[in-house]
Amino acid sequence: MTFQLHRTVLAGDTPGAATELYCYTAGPADAPTRVHLQAALHADEQPGTMALHHLLPRLRDADAAGQLKAHFTIFPSVNPLGLANFSLRHHIGRYDIETGVNYNRRWPDLYPHIAAAIAGKLTADPAANLATIRAAVLAWIDSQRPATAMQQLRLLVLRSAVAADIVLDLHCDDDSLKHIFTSPELMPGLQDLANWMGVAATLTAEDSGGGSFDEVLPMLYRKARLAHPGHPIPTGAETATLEYRGRADSFDAMGQEDAAGLYGFFASRGLIAAEPGQRPSPAPAPTPFEATEVLRADAPGLLAYHVGLGDRVRKGQPIADLIAMDGPDAFIARRPILAGTDGFVLSRVSGKYVVRGASIAKIVGTDVLPARAGAYLLED
Repeated sequence: MTFQLHRTVLAGDTPGAATELYCYTAGPADAPTRVHLQAALHADEQPGTMALHHLLPRLRDADAAGQLKAHFTIFPSVNPLGLANFSLRHHIGRYDIETGVNYNRRWPDLYPHIAAAIAGKLTADPAANLATIRAAVLAWIDSQRPATAMQQLRLLVLRSAVAADIVLDLHCDDDSLKHIFTSPELMPGLQDLANWMGVAATLTAEDSGGGSFDEVLPMLYRKARLAHPGHPIPTGAETATLEYRGRADSFDAMGQEDAAGLYGFFASRGLIAAEPGQRPSPAPAPTPFEATEVLRADAPGLLAYHVGLGDRVRKGQPIADLIAMDGPDAFIARRPILAGTDGFVLSRVSGKYVVRGASIAKIVGTDVLPARAGAYLLED
């Protein structure tokens, strides 16, 4: 049996504030493929943790049967710092309450840190070049002296992810259908993952603007290729953010379904020597994230939605009414918020009182929106 639980103590930033990071490993240490799974980087998003809760026993049993052909590293709740962020009975797991930084933003741009270390060391062998780049990143991580608990956590997670060939970051939206964020060069290679998940959309972007975790490794290899056009450099990791519906969708039945999808994906890849289960229906082809409208409120008010998740809408169609909460017609007047593109409703917000500038829906279209091209693509 290789299935094992590991605990790492993260030194706290204040007295008595140390915490533990839990992770499981399973599968042969020398397996040719390494998989990194993590959930709840936004610590208030629990559907991914529920999915891994149901996946872990299946991996444990597969390990006992000698069926694991890859090495798995699984962080069921990768952000214990965010788990502790409670204020006035509300969990603020999306942001570090000391700095206000989103836990899934401002991850490091690795290439500038290793450019000098790999200069003159690349060859005509893609595998050797990948090994050189990974070794340089690991050396850079080893050279760091983290000043905060968050920095400790990020370096520990990066160390695992950089060594992996498949890196999946499990999240959820607010109120949403299942979807994936990934880099365009990784499609259609990850279409099988989209199929096994049963997603409504796969949204692609080279750089969504926020330094998200799933973009760190594709950006590393992309920049290395651009800097060394004469040397073959593979995209060393298939990385994606998996959005498992909305924050309220942490239920056993859903977690079992999501775990079965992940297990089927790995088994269909030959990473688990077991039957993957019933083959899924094809998911939609990927679309550029720039073709998805993030619809925002232009004033504070109370939302009254006209559309549900998955509904197809046309440009100019009312998505919701905004009920005024101030002014001469406060709590009587209402006016429509209109879709800016044709598409379908991927997500909404569960809290219907919104402030000016709040995102209230994502509408997935097919045509790149001029206002989105080259812009910051994320909601926060």
